[in-house]
Amino acid sequence: MANRDKQSTLGDGAALARIADALERLAPPPIGTKLPDGDAFVWEPVQGGLVAVAHVAHVDLSLLKGIENQRDTLLANTQHFAEGLPANNALLWGARGMGKSSLVKAMHEAINAERKGAANKEKRLVLIEIHREDIDTLPALLRILRTSPRRILLFCDDLSFDKDDTSYKSLKAALEGGIEGRPANVIFYATSNRRHLMPRELVDNERGTAINPGEAVEEKVSLSDRFGLWLGFHHCGQDEYLSMIGAYASFYKLKIAPEELRKRALAWAMGRGARSGRVAWQFIQDLAGELGQKLD
Repeated sequence: MANRDKQSTLGDGAALARIADALERLAPPPIGTKLPDGDAFVWEPVQGGLVAVAHVAHVDLSLLKGIENQRDTLLANTQHFAEGLPANNALLWGARGMGKSSLVKAMHEAINAERKGAANKEKRLVLIEIHREDIDTLPALLRILRTSPRRILLFCDDLSFDKDDTSYKSLKAALEGGIEGRPANVIFYATSNRRHLMPRELVDNERGTAINPGEAVEEKVSLSDRFGLWLGFHHCGQDEYLSMIGAYASFYKLKIAPEELRKRALAWAMGRGARSGRVAWQFIQDLAGELGQKLD
């Protein structure tokens, strides 16, 4: 009987060890405590923190047409930051497909192109993308970045918040309101289709039903006030659309007559029912494929 009890105990111990090993394998890897080497990362807290990106998908800055004023303003702000000077967090808001996220990535590439070489490694700007659903982990990320000697651009694409979503409070505190505040070596850029990052109907509803409408709305729209730089992107006209098409065709040396290019570009926009930078790029991809040319 004693032997059987001993064997049973040993069997239970082995089973518990296997369960512990399985749980350890399933557990997410520990999050790193410092910024790794590299110029671009995606913040993936479930995957262990900062995941390196070998090549950032970007277009040449010169190809972004119809948004020259926004480009120049954001570029100047980012250059100031990269050089260690004061700069503002930026909110790029407005029409979809007009180059908001493309501008951020193209600008990062353009600034780092001026800082090539091992001697300028520490001067190169780091781009880190944080997903909308991970905003509540932003304070943990900032604690990692605070100790780095490098200048870091945090980027969140398509940022917005819905009713009953309280994660925006983490962003408010991290940008300006927290006891630690935003690290001096970090700047935050976000793109959104919403100027105040909240649904218009939500803001209007709170204004109409609250006892003190001003206070209710103030809480919802105060997040956008954390961005010192607001850049609006609006739908483009036909001339701007054709300028985008022409710039792409020239840059990639597409073999097509200008008049034929114009006619087909307009037909493409009519078929899509819209004109934007995204529509222009989709047309160029279709045209290049038809012409048998690669977009390298």
